[in-house]
Amino acid sequence: MAHSSNVSSVVLGKGSGRMLATGGDDCRVNIWSVSKPNCIMSLTGHTTPIESLQVNPNEKLIVAGSRSGSIRVWDLEAAKVLRTLPGHKANICSLHFHPFGSFVASGSLDTNIKLWDVRRKGCIFTFKGHTEAVRCLRFSPDGKWVASAADDHTVKLWDLTAGKLMFEFTGHTGPVNVVEFHPNEYLLASGSSDRTVRFWDLEKFQVVSCIEEEATPVRCVLFSPDGCCLYSGFQDSLRVYGWEPERCFDVVLVNWGKVADLSISSNQLIGVSFAQSTVSSFVVDLNRVPKSDSVPQGLIRDDQPLVPPTPTGSSLRRIYDRPSTSCSKPQSRVKHNSESERHSPSSEDDRDEKESKAEIQNQEDYKEIFQPKNAICRTPPRTEPFPAPPEDEPGTAKEAVKPSQAVDVQTSLPKQELPDPVQRPLNPSSTSLSRTEPSVIPAARNEPIGLKASDFLPAVKNQSQTELVDEEAMSQIRKGHETMCVVLTSRHKNLDAVRAVWSTSDIKNSLDSAVAINDLSVVVDLLNIVNQKASLWKLDLCTIVLPQIEKLLQSKYESYVQTGCTSLKLILQRFLPLITDILAAPPSVGVDISREERLHKCKLCYKQLKNISNVVKNKSGLSGRHGSAFRELLLLMAVLD
Repeated sequence: MAHSSNVSSVVLGKGSGRMLATGGDDCRVNIWSVSKPNCIMSLTGHTTPIESLQVNPNEKLIVAGSRSGSIRVWDLEAAKVLRTLPGHKANICSLHFHPFGSFVASGSLDTNIKLWDVRRKGCIFTFKGHTEAVRCLRFSPDGKWVASAADDHTVKLWDLTAGKLMFEFTGHTGPVNVVEFHPNEYLLASGSSDRTVRFWDLEKFQVVSCIEEEATPVRCVLFSPDGCCLYSGFQDSLRVYGWEPERCFDVVLVNWGKVADLSISSNQLIGVSFAQSTVSSFVVDLNRVPKSDSVPQGLIRDDQPLVPPTPTGSSLRRIYDRPSTSCSKPQSRVKHNSESERHSPSSEDDRDEKESKAEIQNQEDYKEIFQPKNAICRTPPRTEPFPAPPEDEPGTAKEAVKPSQAVDVQTSLPKQELPDPVQRPLNPSSTSLSRTEPSVIPAARNEPIGLKASDFLPAVKNQSQTELVDEEAMSQIRKGHETMCVVLTSRHKNLDAVRAVWSTSDIKNSLDSAVAINDLSVVVDLLNIVNQKASLWKLDLCTIVLPQIEKLLQSKYESYVQTGCTSLKLILQRFLPLITDILAAPPSVGVDISREERLHKCKLCYKQLKNISNVVKNKSGLSGRHGSAFRELLLLMAVLD
């Protein structure tokens, strides 16, 4: 794959391992298919060379950081720029997407780490602590920590829920280039230019083992999906490591040069490297590479007895079980950004976003890779592995690597097969004879909850009675219809009353009247309108809405929960920094009535937010869309005591 200029950053999509993004001195981000030499899409907008790239887990978004400190996020499906995130004062050296939620962490040559909310275009945290450039960032699998590796020879672990530094790992004697979390256990791996790979225990905060005396520095690392070994990319080889005790299970000669990223798909390890304007891809067949449950080869410690490896699936330390966490006030090491930094983008930023564009250079490949994701079913299609290299012949050295040529890529991406919906197993709950209402009633449904049409029809003993029961059946159905009409008429009258107050007064009095009606459906209807215009929100409004939000978050109706989450996030984004600043300010001299009133409102809002935070913590362990929304709110509420 040939770039139009020197390449400075390359990243693989971790979801499929088949998408590749490159950035270089031409200030462009190019999207490729690993198996094809032609560029699919080119993203423009940066005015300085690209220094760092990252693709989100579902391969819908890509973020790029430039030499000037600017960060841009593109939506690959919509083929347009989504956000421009200014804030860093020097080169962007590292980026990483949060495993869930629309958050991005960025590390810079200015030694700062920033956590961004992509949806709101706001910087949530600024972590200060490193003294030199931050070269690598990684979120933990549960999304509660972020690890940073820097040129100051240290690895730091930051707690996102508490907003503070947890621990600083020291021991490397050179700049730390890479860091990676174990997919299951509380274990962290880091690689440095001092030619060592260290493994850290995140419970005891101590080194587990250290791989030393390698010929070249490690350039990238990746744990196997089952977590039983670590794949490490070096200048001339791929090495497979175990850590208890430290040992090398296998060495695969690859000679890929500046290997930049690794990904695993269909039990194949895909690596990409770059040299000047050329990008190359390599495929390693992992079926032919031993790991921890095999007999190790090439032991590093020949003078020590071999300890049998830990069986696959067993864990020597705590695993990521996503426990509920307590939020505490961040320490002084973390800078919380003021409301002014969370406001909508300036006119200059708007101009930059207008100048950013996506040039689709291969329409057919673009539709094949990105457009199918717009379907309702988001289940990833099954993909065939890359063609395997020929089997080893007797007396020859093992070759598990199939390199893809730099420009004329020989491997081909097979057609993707969509899962057959007919073969999908039935949901046992849908065939249950008991008629119980679900804990959460979905917003979109095409039949009444807990009702069956047969319940309204009397049993027919013989065919001759059919004509006699029709009138009776219609009579019973009409009874339910009249009840529903009464409910809808009452709701319409309540909304008319709220609308009359709004037209003659302000939004605060309208919300007061809606709350006084004591009907959550009316509150939801009103909040859905107010949420669309952030300028309507005032501190007075928060004191009225927050108690209602607490009720909405605990509702069994999905639409109520969604509205409550949207309103709470808006309040946290716009007013939480103001509330904390006012409460932390020293008392004023003299009598200031307006300030006292504002302080009283802030105290009231703070108390209500504390109550809501307990609800958010309890629901943050849910799976699916609701769980992701509650975990996102939990991060925003981390500044509460």
